[in-house]
Amino acid sequence: MSDRFDSGVAHPARRYNYWLGGKDNFAADRESGDLLAKSYPAARIAARANRAFLRRAVGYLAAEAGIRQFLDIGTGLPTVDNTHEVAQRIAPDSRIVYVDNDPMVMVHARALLTSTPEGETRYIEEDLRHPAKILDAASILDFARPVGLILVAVVHFLPSQQEAASIVRTLLDALPSGSHLVMSCATTDFLTPELKANWDESLRTGRSDVHPRTRAQFDEYLTGLDVIDPGVVAISEWRPDPAATERATPVEASLFGAVARKP
Repeated sequence: MSDRFDSGVAHPARRYNYWLGGKDNFAADRESGDLLAKSYPAARIAARANRAFLRRAVGYLAAEAGIRQFLDIGTGLPTVDNTHEVAQRIAPDSRIVYVDNDPMVMVHARALLTSTPEGETRYIEEDLRHPAKILDAASILDFARPVGLILVAVVHFLPSQQEAASIVRTLLDALPSGSHLVMSCATTDFLTPELKANWDESLRTGRSDVHPRTRAQFDEYLTGLDVIDPGVVAISEWRPDPAATERATPVEASLFGAVARKP
């Protein structure tokens, strides 16, 4: 999670864009993506499954939970069905704040992510590791009303579980009752011993910057929240779309996913 723009250093948002088939990436991102895919062959499938999970979860928040404000941290480069598009298709007056620490993401977001007339979108260039700054900058959100906090495939870039849990708690503590957390995080719990060994080796050698969490560690982020059915599951198993043409297995989509409500 670099704080400076450097096209020679791989960035998670641009690598994710590469895996999704996008063109907003550099050689370093493609090299990093290919190296990771050697250790985790289903990386591209997982990226698509994660995007589909985001779409379904935001749709749930807007359509069933009545959320009209969203704070999406680690948004990544714009693609199809971004948070504001899903939310505003259901509730045109929705307000969305996007946060990412890659300047390239912010340039593209400001150019491509336009709001409905009734709603609003805003873009903050900031790092997940600075939650207080994010909250201060998210001024279009009314923190007296429920907020949908989106932490999709971002916390696993923090090596320290203690730091990650503290950041998630800081963000949730600032939100009122009725707010929801949408979260996904890489895990090796679903992998075969061989695939898990490959993942561990890629971390040890510096080829990967994705630090997987166990089920117990993921549950720690949800402490004090009411977890929405079907609970903590592989992202592809969270309220799957029966009409979808692709449904990843838990081994392929090795990320935990959950939606939870703050009581």
